[in-house]
Amino acid sequence: MALVYIVEDDGNIREIETFALKNAGYEIRDFECAKDFYKEMEKQKPDMILLDIMLPDEDGLEIVRKLRAMGETRGIPVIMVTAKASEIDKVKGLDIGADDYMTKPFGVMELISRVKALLRRSGMGEGKSLHIGSVCLDEERHLVTVDGTPCGLTYKEYELLKLLMNRAGIVTSREMILDRVWGTDFEGESRTLDMHIKTLRRKLNGAGPMIKTVRNVGYMFAIWRG
Repeated sequence: MALVYIVEDDGNIREIETFALKNAGYEIRDFECAKDFYKEMEKQKPDMILLDIMLPDEDGLEIVRKLRAMGETRGIPVIMVTAKASEIDKVKGLDIGADDYMTKPFGVMELISRVKALLRRSGMGEGKSLHIGSVCLDEERHLVTVDGTPCGLTYKEYELLKLLMNRAGIVTSREMILDRVWGTDFEGESRTLDMHIKTLRRKLNGAGPMIKTVRNVGYMFAIWRG
């Protein structure tokens, strides 16, 4: 599970970012100022940093400069978040070493997608386990549990769930699912997919409703239960 540090002084935004990323399966530690962030960095380095530019005690751009100047933090991926929308501000952030840039306001799905993409590029995208809500998919043991209770999934059900969880919060088309799980040479009826989804929901018990049907498109594993 990737560890993400969120540095954001706006409590409401920090809470939304924390909730979204936790439910997408990431371990989160959040800070409202640079001082607390630096203190935690001395104890443990994260896999990625979501960094606001406008902080009360230090400019986010200066924080990035410091991170890139030290060998032990030089390679940590950083997404900068700011209310500034001008192109020159974005260029400045990227020039000093930020890996990506998001302008407020932004959607939860965009946030999760950006974080996933950056971690994937940095080699952290394919973790050994996925945790979303009460569902845990352990790739090393090829085991799925809900609230700690193992689910007896078939190979196809496991691969189907893994695909949906890896794309949590994003709609996956029926065509993509059939291609990735059953293979390009699959000639069966798409009804096969519907039956697997039905069985998978049942086996996930209370977490089954997290697999949403998007009519005429496909399916999505939601980052919230219900």
